[in-house]
Order: sequence, then structure tokens, then C-alpha cells
Amino acid sequence: MTSPTYQLDVLADAELLARRCAERIASLIDLALDERDRAQIALSGGGTPAAAYRLLNREHLPWNRVDVVLGDERWVPASDPASNAGMLAKTLLAPDGPGSGARFHPVPTELATPEASAEAFERHVRQLCPGDPPVFDLMLLGLGEDGHTASLFPGSAATTIRDRAVTVGAGKGLERITLTAPVLSAARQVIMLVSGSAKRQALQRLLDPGEPVERTPARLVRPHRPVLLLADAAAAEGLAAPG
Repeated sequence: MTSPTYQLDVLADAELLARRCAERIASLIDLALDERDRAQIALSGGGTPAAAYRLLNREHLPWNRVDVVLGDERWVPASDPASNAGMLAKTLLAPDGPGSGARFHPVPTELATPEASAEAFERHVRQLCPGDPPVFDLMLLGLGEDGHTASLFPGSAATTIRDRAVTVGAGKGLERITLTAPVLSAARQVIMLVSGSAKRQALQRLLDPGEPVERTPARLVRPHRPVLLLADAAAAEGLAAPG
């Protein structure tokens, strides 16, 4: 298995990190729409990208040609505070900005079981994105303190799935729906957003060529081009440039 490669871009603080992330996403949407009628982007939940999504919401892009999905979602109603869809509704998709014109495709967490939600979301993703595995123009990911990304947690069965686009994950006491490693890796561009000193060790492990994927599943993400790592100075302190 080929080791992933990384392009590390370190920003001074979380505010500049959010700004750079928003700029890169906007640029990638523009590039995709120059080549295709629609752009498909998969976004991360969690607190770190929310500031970037608020900035992105103000960008005057052809949002009516952009399809937005979540790379993973907690299996909770959209009204639950833990819902990534709920966070997007208040940031990127907030009605007071141009970003609200994007077409959002939520994970159907209202179904009877997580497995039913995963199967329904898989069908939808395969209709939305061409390719096997489906190819997104952008995959924005986070990095957990334990080395997880999307809902691929260390030691979980979700990390081993190769024949499906979507599977059920579990982590931090919640069931989750997640895109699988082959889909995360198939994106035309992968951005990984890392913020805060608590992520420093996980980022060091991610960049270590000898680090086992079982302990740091984020290393399962192996796109054709380097992963763009956007990190703030607190997360990147003491790092050497990736090889």
C-alpha cells in the first residue's frame, strides 16, 4: 500500500486557518465548475471548520451548481445539537448568505436503523457522483486527537470496508454514518484541517511514514495527489516539513 503524501500549510492562528480554508474551498469550486456543470463537495463536521463555513457562506459563487454532502454524520436527528447537518444549516447554508443557494444532500438519519441510513445514503452518493468509488471534487476532513478522520475510528470495523461507499461507524458513544476510505481517497482534492495544541500528537503521527493505519486511520486517506494539510501554529509546533 502506497504511503500518503502531504503538503503542509501552517497558519499563525485559528482565524487565519479558517480564512485560508474558505479561500481554498472557493477556489476548488471555481476550478471544478470551469470543467463540469456541477461541483460535488464533501465537508467535515465538528467545531474547527465552522468558522471557515461562515466565511464561505459570504462568497459569491455559482452555489446553485454546487452539491454539498457530509463526509460523516452522527446518527441523530437534524435538530440534535450533535448533528453536523444542523451545524451546516447555521454556517455555510445560513439563509442570510449566498452559500444558502447550494444544494445540500443530508444523510437520512430519520430511517429506522443506522444500517438503513447508510444504505440509502450510499445509493444517493452513487447517483450524485460518477465513478466507482464515487469521485468528489473536494473532500474536507478533520483529524481527531485519536487519529480518526470522518468516522473511521481506531479499531473500528468501518476502517476495513473497501467494497462500499458508505458504512456505519461508531465513536465517542454515538453511532455514525461515514464515507469509506476508498471514497475519501478518490476525491480530486483532499484537504485536512487541523487546529489546536491537542491535535499536535495526532498530526505528528499522521506525518510519520511508519505509523500504522490501525492506530491512525487518517493515514488510510491516500489520494492520487498530496493531501493539503491546513494547520494552525498550535497544532504544527515542532513539526518538520513532510517528506
